Amino acid sequence: MLGVLFGIVAGAFLAITHDLPQIQALETFRPSAVTRIYTADKELLAELYLEKRDPVPLKAIPHYLKTAIIATEDKNFYKHSGVDLKGILRAIIKDILARKFVEGASTITQQLAKTLFLTPEKSIMRKIREAFLSFQLERRYTKDKILELYLNQIYLGSGAYGVESAAQTFFGKPVKDLSLAECALIAAMPKAPSRYSPLVNKDLAVKRRNIVLKQMANSGMISETAYNESVSETITFGKQNKKSVKAPYFVEYIKKILEETLGSSCLYKNGLTVYTTLSFELQKAAEKAVENGLYALETRMKKQGLIDPCPQAALIALNVQSGGILAMVGGRDFDKSPFNRAVSARRQPGSAFKPVVYATAIERGFQQNRMILDAPVVFKGGENGEDWQPENFSGKYKGEIILRKALAQSVNIPAIRLIEMLGPSSVAKFGYNLGIESTLAPNLSLALGTSETTLIDLTSAYAVFPNMGKSIKPFGIMEVLDREGRIVLQAKPEQRLSMSRAGAAIITNMLCGVIREGTGKKARVLKRPVAGKTGTTNNYRDALFIGFSPSVAAGVWVGQDNFTTLGKGETGAKAALPIWIKFMEKTLEDSRCQYFDIPDDVVQVRIDPLTGRIASDDSRQAVSALFKKGTEPKK
Repeated sequence: MLGVLFGIVAGAFLAITHDLPQIQALETFRPSAVTRIYTADKELLAELYLEKRDPVPLKAIPHYLKTAIIATEDKNFYKHSGVDLKGILRAIIKDILARKFVEGASTITQQLAKTLFLTPEKSIMRKIREAFLSFQLERRYTKDKILELYLNQIYLGSGAYGVESAAQTFFGKPVKDLSLAECALIAAMPKAPSRYSPLVNKDLAVKRRNIVLKQMANSGMISETAYNESVSETITFGKQNKKSVKAPYFVEYIKKILEETLGSSCLYKNGLTVYTTLSFELQKAAEKAVENGLYALETRMKKQGLIDPCPQAALIALNVQSGGILAMVGGRDFDKSPFNRAVSARRQPGSAFKPVVYATAIERGFQQNRMILDAPVVFKGGENGEDWQPENFSGKYKGEIILRKALAQSVNIPAIRLIEMLGPSSVAKFGYNLGIESTLAPNLSLALGTSETTLIDLTSAYAVFPNMGKSIKPFGIMEVLDREGRIVLQAKPEQRLSMSRAGAAIITNMLCGVIREGTGKKARVLKRPVAGKTGTTNNYRDALFIGFSPSVAAGVWVGQDNFTTLGKGETGAKAALPIWIKFMEKTLEDSRCQYFDIPDDVVQVRIDPLTGRIASDDSRQAVSALFKKGTEPKK
């Protein structure tokens, strides 16, 4: 009989404990923590977490907070072995009388065991399993370690897990700086976090806080004087920072990369510190420039009678030497449309693609003063077997024209004739070599920017020119640290030679001509060495300006998501260039004046832009043009 009874007890014990989690797992346990993303200048952009928690060591937690928690949650914490038997008996009697669970009688150790290892269901079986786990915790760990884990795990209302997060959420300061009254308020919340949160019901929170202070006074934890001073203390909340994400399009871009590289669990639970390449000042300037530019454009669109115009814009800025992203705007309002037009939208670049054609020509030995015919032309075998007769944007033709002037004034026919000479496939290949990853269709219309590409691709391709012919891979993450400060991920900027240094200097000089002599004249207001190119697509659907200084390359796109017109006359020079100028004003504001690279094998010659020959000393229309030594004009 005794053997049977022993067997029943042993069976019951095994049934209860056979699948209990291993307490040893706590040896490597790390509570979920907040990941923070910063700009290069240490400005906080965003916090990522599943549970808002900032673990702190027990020594950083005020004595008053520890005693307040013990007074309210488990006054015999330092006396029992994980389970308070008297408390359990008392709770059982109350539960039986009420015929439901009305009192839990869980110790701090039991609450920790439930939080870490069990489900929140209310059942006798769960309570028994909870008790077994509590005994194991008490055998393996010190009371202080158990209390530390509990204080960092417990939910304290308003999204705050752990005492440090609660201190920051409610009072806007670290837990170590809390007053006695503030400690008591936090200690009051585990009983009913959603109900007693001061952000939900301030009066109820104060009433509950005063109960905790009374319990502390009755237990001799605080003096009567301290009690009286604390109950009369007014709750002063810290500034309620909503922690709204700054630079949201960029943050989403970074999150996607981190999720693919490290995994979502690591990103949202491991408390990483992420330092990015973004400049906070330039980001603010970019957002302001886009906002103002779109407001002005929308006003003009309404005056033209366009119904419900909703223009969008994107801006991307890159460090020319490293490829680091300095600013990113993916649209006018992230909350309304999180689609990132700076990196994901594929649109036709129009004439903003022409520098790729001209750069190919320069690399193939063409000089920028070479004459090319600007006259009507017909190409056989166009789409559907029909002839293709391209036209200039202005509808006018200039006859013989030098390459520099054709690019500066964005004349279509010379660009098409040039790509015919070079071969569309070679131009597409050169575009890929510059860093464009979008597919470039190898046909003559490629010269007019008919192949869709992304703004970040096009901007990184332009960055090759001021970077002495070296292409860069855009990147946004400088460094990722774990919670112990160890490096998890570190940037390795990629550079490779994509064109000759001389060729890069010459095409840069030609793009300076766009601003000095062509469609980008508005940018003269910057009064610094800058270069770039406008772009406009059919029916004014897209307006672009891609340009650079010696250190920053920036691209701006403006258009509507439904591919409808921006309105008559809304070219790259009118709709996109003003945004670019406003942004570049900030990049150049406090920097020393830099000049574009002129390598030793290149010479600078003053030429007549009409003839391409050396200009007379008194010529008012002369321009400074670069040539590889030995190819410069002699007459």
